[in-house]
Amino acid sequence: MKRVLAIILGGGAGTRLYPLTKLRAKPAVPVAGKYRLIDIPVSNCINSEIFKIYVLTQFNSASLNRHIARTYSFAGFTEGFVEVLAAQQTPDSFNWFQGTADAVRKYLWLLDEWDVDEYLILSGDHLYRMDYRQFVYRHRETGADITLSVLPIDERRASDFGLVKIDDSGRIINFSEKPKGDALTKMRVDTTVLGLTPEQAQEQPYIASMGIYIFKKEVLTKLLKEASERTDFGKEIIPDASKDYNVQAYLYDGYWEDIGTIEAFYHANLALTKQPQPPFSFYDEQAPIYTRARYLPPSKILDSQITESMIGEGCILKKCRIEHSVLGVRSRIEAGCVIQDSLIMGADFYQPFAERQSDCETKGIPLGIGANTTIRRAIIDKNARIGCDVQIVNKDNVQEAERENQGFHIKSGIVVVLKNAIIPDGTII
Repeated sequence: MKRVLAIILGGGAGTRLYPLTKLRAKPAVPVAGKYRLIDIPVSNCINSEIFKIYVLTQFNSASLNRHIARTYSFAGFTEGFVEVLAAQQTPDSFNWFQGTADAVRKYLWLLDEWDVDEYLILSGDHLYRMDYRQFVYRHRETGADITLSVLPIDERRASDFGLVKIDDSGRIINFSEKPKGDALTKMRVDTTVLGLTPEQAQEQPYIASMGIYIFKKEVLTKLLKEASERTDFGKEIIPDASKDYNVQAYLYDGYWEDIGTIEAFYHANLALTKQPQPPFSFYDEQAPIYTRARYLPPSKILDSQITESMIGEGCILKKCRIEHSVLGVRSRIEAGCVIQDSLIMGADFYQPFAERQSDCETKGIPLGIGANTTIRRAIIDKNARIGCDVQIVNKDNVQEAERENQGFHIKSGIVVVLKNAIIPDGTII
């Protein structure tokens, strides 16, 4: 794997994940109480023995830079690195990244300096665990110029994805972006070619592109230099290349979730609390997910009732009830609180006297969730200060609302409280 260079695409402005992307790049969005989205593809690379990793981004990259610098430091005896490449002006280009392919094109001068055989292109907002070694071996065995990682899916979900069609050898011969009706029917394939059983192939007759690609180094360089007006891999570069190049499909049949929207992000996080078998587990010793070591104290839980939940380290919970929720690092939940079906991201720091008594008489609203507050079906971003006797329950069942000046949005019926927001005592949302 020393001959492979990984490029993680940090995404655009992350508008579908707003307001979680208001102050941070999409790959820096916290997930599962203690990780960030970027930890998923970087950890997959490390577990696959791929140690040369670039992350391309252009929006709000300060927290992403900080996280990567603090987390991924390889010993001086290896060429390994994880580095952020942000959009910049050069003598050849005054523009920001115009798309996934354009982002890579603008850094070709740097990528060309590495003596590698393949470029592995990854996305920064997917939740999955994958051994890229098998992907690379398949790419080399088939003599492919480009290999796409694909997912078998059923007819119900097929229209939500970019679909590919393969011939009997697994070579991709056709692409269709979110087809419906007759166009969808034409994309049916015999997925036994990729290794599915006849029963599975009957249930999942479509294959979707996961947005994960391997290119031969010289092929990617040629494609990007020849077609400077084409800015996207999935919609332009790869479909056009399939006519003249050997473009192969590699079947991935594990859990994979694109968490690019608030609703998908919310459900993917809460699904982690399922027992006995969550769809994705952070408890795999053979392929751990890495993140920054924070050296926090254990969580302190005082006379509280907790069911089907995940609690990050360094939390303090007092006489509260937590149900089907994920609590991030340094979360403070005061007495009398009820948290249900919610994601509390926690805090970046402790206030003085973190272990103070619950008290609604003090001036100012401290970090965390104040006493006698109820939160249901919500995402509370980091460093939020929620007062006492607050109700965040979406009582009118509003599906979409923008209340930035009041410190929250509602997306798909989920209340999202902004980072650093202050919600006064007695507020009802």
